[in-house]
Amino acid sequence: MRDVSQSSVSSACPAAPPRSRVRIGRLDIDILNLDEAVDAIGELVARRRGGLVFTPNVDHVVLVDDNPALREAYTEADLSLVDGVPVMWAARALGSPLPEKVSGSDLVRPLVARAAERGWGIYFLGGRQGVASKAKEVLEREFPTVRIVGVSSPDIDLSKDAAESSDAIEAVRAAKPDLLFLALGAPKQEIWGLRIREAVAPAVIVGVGASLDFVAGEVKRAPRWVSQIGFEWLYRLAREPRRLWRRYLLRDPKFLAIVVRQAISRRS
Repeated sequence: MRDVSQSSVSSACPAAPPRSRVRIGRLDIDILNLDEAVDAIGELVARRRGGLVFTPNVDHVVLVDDNPALREAYTEADLSLVDGVPVMWAARALGSPLPEKVSGSDLVRPLVARAAERGWGIYFLGGRQGVASKAKEVLEREFPTVRIVGVSSPDIDLSKDAAESSDAIEAVRAAKPDLLFLALGAPKQEIWGLRIREAVAPAVIVGVGASLDFVAGEVKRAPRWVSQIGFEWLYRLAREPRRLWRRYLLRDPKFLAIVVRQAISRRS
């Protein structure tokens, strides 16, 4: 029996049609391929009510299990798109296959191309100082007609109220983007994205993680074939062991236990 539910998008956007979703652990994922995801984000932009787009990977599934704030953010997400072949393996093992990996990094250039075609404005927020500006330069060379209306790399502190980040929010509001790419990393970008959603609407917030680093050339992304066989995590660990070893070697192995627990629960 397929573990698929019909789940409508956030209550802030009641006009959106329901979409089929797959549950992995305590997190729901939309059954969409890359082209369908770009179209769905285009629908959110056209509705002019804002929105939240997240790309859950193994780490997100693990974090959601113990983080109520992240769980709430995912509950409110308009789109939840699978980032990671291991999550796709889990979905298939549970009898609910997903069509294609759709990470934040996979989305950036197709969305920039769509924005250039439709005249949408894009704002980049996050990353280390200077990274967003470099990414902007790269993408403006590739897509000469795109409107990247602003970049910033504020220090976001989740222990403080969103009002404490009023300067960052006002900069986005003043730029009036259609798409806001949040490059803060999980779980910060998801939790903060939910907090500011209404303040920056009608911008559609897309969590893109390390994507701006990849675009700017600050961090090398794994070759496509490595990603396709499910070992992008190992490639990143080998390149940044001091930063990522706790995540990949201590935290993320809990993912297997979560999937096994779900499989046993479904059989009982």
